[in-house]
Amino acid sequence: MAHVHHSAVYARDVDASLRFYRDGLGLQVLMDHEFDGDWRTLFDAPADRLRSIFLGDPSSTDAGIVELVTFDGVGSDAPPPGPPRPGFFLLSFFVDVDVTLTSLAAAGFDVPARRIQVPGPNGDVELATVRDPDGVLVELIGA
Repeated sequence: MAHVHHSAVYARDVDASLRFYRDGLGLQVLMDHEFDGDWRTLFDAPADRLRSIFLGDPSSTDAGIVELVTFDGVGSDAPPPGPPRPGFFLLSFFVDVDVTLTSLAAAGFDVPARRIQVPGPNGDVELATVRDPDGVLVELIGA
């Protein structure tokens, strides 16, 4: 049966994205490697060398991975390759919402979070959403 291995974010500023996902959300770097390939053909990418940074929880390898992708020689102000495509909505994480928002602020992000409470099977669950440095919607679900 198919299952999600990872979701990739094209990072215009990989340092800011690392601060957001590693320092703010608490994910750990699992891999940081550069790959040469025909990325122009496969992804409609602007270069044939990419940097891939896998972030996740090494103690829970089935929890999924967020990949940060950058392309060699592409400046931080370059638009993502190809036009935006409908379909992708958000990345969602189980976290301590208050701790995570505090960590994001400490990592230098002014993240105006939208917060709500929803009923769950074991009581109310806190939900919040923030945007990562590239505008990706990130949902924080109270663990």
